[in-house]
Amino acid sequence: MQTNQEVNASKIFVPATRRQRVRAGIVLAVLGGLFVLFGLMAAGVIDPDVWLDPCGFKQRHGLPCPTCGMTHSALAFARGRVFEAFYIQPAAALMCSIMIVAFFLALLTAVFGIYYGALDSLFYQVKLRYVILALIIVIAAGWAVTLARALAANSRT
Repeated sequence: MQTNQEVNASKIFVPATRRQRVRAGIVLAVLGGLFVLFGLMAAGVIDPDVWLDPCGFKQRHGLPCPTCGMTHSALAFARGRVFEAFYIQPAAALMCSIMIVAFFLALLTAVFGIYYGALDSLFYQVKLRYVILALIIVIAAGWAVTLARALAANSRT
């Protein structure tokens, strides 16, 4: 048996098809653009407050919105303060972590032509509705943490 057949016998890494490489290239470009945007915001080149403030939900109800703190969490993550990012908004920090893994896998596929074969079985077994449900649960849990902090801060004053 040849060496490359021995390594690839478990089908963990398989050669990527042209279609997989194109899709991975698109994912790589989008995530790379987001990372550049977060980096420019973290460096102070772009001011996120100009584009994102004020929050209408917070102005109307006096409580943080479900995505409150996501920008600040992503900026903390971009600055390398990962634990602070999880403290600010756990859902945003988790999404940033997932984006880094997706970026790495897209890089392997688009540039090097190596496809992670376990993704096929993962996408086959996990339905899209479950992914959306998990995303909603993560955002709701992050909002619960943010609401608890806001209510605790309001009760102190």
